[in-house]
Amino acid sequence: MINKKITMLLIIMATLILPFTLSAVSEAGTIFLLIQPGSKPGAMGDAFVAQADDGFAGYWNTGAEAFNRKTQLGWMHSNWFGDVKEIDDIYLEYVGFNKYYEGIGNFGLNIDYLTYGSQDRTDENGNVIDSFSSYEMAIAANYAFQTSPKTGVGVAFKYIISDLSPEGTGATEQTSKGKGMSFAFDFGVKHKGVNFGQILVSPYNGVISLYNLVAGTPVEHSKFSIPVDNLDFGLNIQNIGPDITYINDDQKDPLPMNMVLGFSFKALESKMSLFTINADINKLLANNDPVYKRIITAWTDDSKQYEIDSTIFNVGAEYTYLHLLSLRTGYVYDKAGSIEGASFGAGIQYKIRNYMLKIDFAMQPAGDLTDYNKTFSLALEF
Repeated sequence: MINKKITMLLIIMATLILPFTLSAVSEAGTIFLLIQPGSKPGAMGDAFVAQADDGFAGYWNTGAEAFNRKTQLGWMHSNWFGDVKEIDDIYLEYVGFNKYYEGIGNFGLNIDYLTYGSQDRTDENGNVIDSFSSYEMAIAANYAFQTSPKTGVGVAFKYIISDLSPEGTGATEQTSKGKGMSFAFDFGVKHKGVNFGQILVSPYNGVISLYNLVAGTPVEHSKFSIPVDNLDFGLNIQNIGPDITYINDDQKDPLPMNMVLGFSFKALESKMSLFTINADINKLLANNDPVYKRIITAWTDDSKQYEIDSTIFNVGAEYTYLHLLSLRTGYVYDKAGSIEGASFGAGIQYKIRNYMLKIDFAMQPAGDLTDYNKTFSLALEF
């Protein structure tokens, strides 16, 4: 049986940190997979799926990783609840790496580790027997490539371990296990230079493609075009995989399958300044339906009404001066999770020969438990 500290922590994470509703929380396991790494995106209201241009791209969007031509590293260490004494031994560690190979694409590796600290092991009468440590971890291997000069796609395979308590911590010692394992895939796409004209005529062009395939007489597609060269689109679907089992096969939890889509617009780009504006929509696709159905069914409730309250909206902006100093701000609207407010932060970039070191800081809204989460992260490019 998982002790009270872990139970309290999971509830806090679900309601105050992670972007999904209480009903979805009751259906999804391994919710640590949705803790978003990187102080740069954190300061921008977690609106980053269409930008994803650093060592954390393997988490945010493997499709965006396809455009990164330098070797990149990202690292973040965070004590998420540092101001809360009862749970001050909980730490998140994230390490990301990706490298480009000419003519092949990008390969990457990410390690996501969350420790819950030390817990007391008790018997069925509440007597302390000993102590144990709890943790959850995901190790992911990524591959990304460009299908065209403007489009990148990527996939990640992750192995997931959730070790919440040792075997035999409950009344049914023969069957009680607090350790589960599973695997999952992420799929990402990034497209540079969104053409709204082609989006508008895409249904027509789709019909024409089918007609040409059947009739064999080519009909020209519509070339109606409204290009926006500085506007990028990103889509990332995370944690597509089988349920995770802790106790027995009859008690399974679906993985927190999640979809994020968004845009990134370079409003100003010059030798001295870069000003970027981002906007994302975030939706957890967790219910008891098969994985292939959740993309459709998770958007509605039991009465088939659209769950607008469970959709997270993120906006953010970044201004960088002389490729040296970055100022960032954003806003998160998560009604179901009771997280609504502004985020802000800053970053410093410093080049030493061929190495670019980036140090970032963020203040992120965290709900009712604490006003802000404070995070630091490092990134390196060469």
